[in-house]
Amino acid sequence: MGGLVLKLSPKERVLINGAVIENGDRRSRLSIVSPDANILRLRDAIHPNEANTPVRRVCYAAQLILTGDADPDAARFSLLRSIEELSQVFRDSDSRRCLAEATSSLINDEHYKCLKSLRSLLPREERLLAARPS
Repeated sequence: MGGLVLKLSPKERVLINGAVIENGDRRSRLSIVSPDANILRLRDAIHPNEANTPVRRVCYAAQLILTGDADPDAARFSLLRSIEELSQVFRDSDSRRCLAEATSSLINDEHYKCLKSLRSLLPREERLLAARPS
């Protein structure tokens, strides 16, 4: 049997298909067998006030699609354009690979994979912003 296995800490929250689920007082493990379930650990979620950098804004847009708060068909073009804009800044091969994965995942309606690829750029963006002259 395939699927996603979530290992949850005590009191950890996860969003599954629009429903917030909170774990009890002990660690637990959930097996998600539905292949198209939209799942987001709330500890990984970006709050709207935290979407204050280019990569964070793109991640937040992908997150809205994943959580069902944005229509995938309506948001796809805008998100693809935003990913293309990031590719003008992130020119190293590893970043290009992440952006290509995000694009491919978005086109294939694999929204979690898209978000995961985009999130991998957050540490790079943080380093770039920290290194810029004041």
